[in-house]
Amino acid sequence: MAKILVATEKPFAKPAINGIREITEKEGYELSLLEKYTDKSELLKAVSGVEALIVRSDKVDREVIEAGGNLKIVVRAGAGYDNVDLEAASEKGIVVMNTPGQNSNAVAELATGMMVYSARNMFNGSAGTELYGKKVGIHGYGNVGKHINRIAKGFGMEVYTYHPRVEKRVIEGEGVIPVDSIEELYSTCQYISLNIPAREENLKAVGHKLLSAMPANGTLVNTARKEVIDEEGLLRVMEERNDIKYLSDIEPDCKGQMSEKFPGRYFFTPKKMGAQTAEANINAGIAAAKQIAGYLKDGDTTFRVNK
Repeated sequence: MAKILVATEKPFAKPAINGIREITEKEGYELSLLEKYTDKSELLKAVSGVEALIVRSDKVDREVIEAGGNLKIVVRAGAGYDNVDLEAASEKGIVVMNTPGQNSNAVAELATGMMVYSARNMFNGSAGTELYGKKVGIHGYGNVGKHINRIAKGFGMEVYTYHPRVEKRVIEGEGVIPVDSIEELYSTCQYISLNIPAREENLKAVGHKLLSAMPANGTLVNTARKEVIDEEGLLRVMEERNDIKYLSDIEPDCKGQMSEKFPGRYFFTPKKMGAQTAEANINAGIAAAKQIAGYLKDGDTTFRVNK
């Protein structure tokens, strides 16, 4: 009987656990829970002897992988997977998956909510502006981007994107205006929604050059990772232009300087909030269990992210 461990410092909602349990028991697997753990040693002990592991933002580093001597699959319930050491997993022949699309609407709603918050001057009592008729650029047109397109259209915004791996006719078919470069995207749109993964090619990808090209009253909304921002360049642009705002779903390392120099022009959530809805929590957890069952039963590696 295969053993499956759900290890979550921030637990899944009860309906998610019920759904995971239903799937695993139906397949004849044994389910173990490690919730609200406070020390890594607890995870190292719990992962020993299990074939499958489901995590959220929990760190699955080389030490954890070494401790999981029987591990065959790790599923990160969510889109990002930079909390899992892919190299160490591949060396052990362990399949790593994510659950793309399960929290996309939640992230998109947060991003557009931040745009409203910015447009209304963060509800400080002064007159703001409207999103209607404004241009929004989606930097990273994946699952989240598609939902942002849908929501932004509801506000009456013009939606643009640049995606070199998607044909223009496909983008246009979804009612989005394609541009020829990322530079054109930033220079065209007053609002930019940043949704790119923290892969090597994207680290510090957004900085002074792109941000300084934004139209008047430009607003950057980051629901990706802080590592994709060149914070030195961001600070320089904020210093040079008092019309630029930055809203992020994760606190940057330069939070102190932002607080000191640019009050009223930034907002950071207290912790990563993009996927923090009941619906996303449930969807991602159940998807993770289904993917584990599919892999253990049929060898399905549809959502594999390592080699």
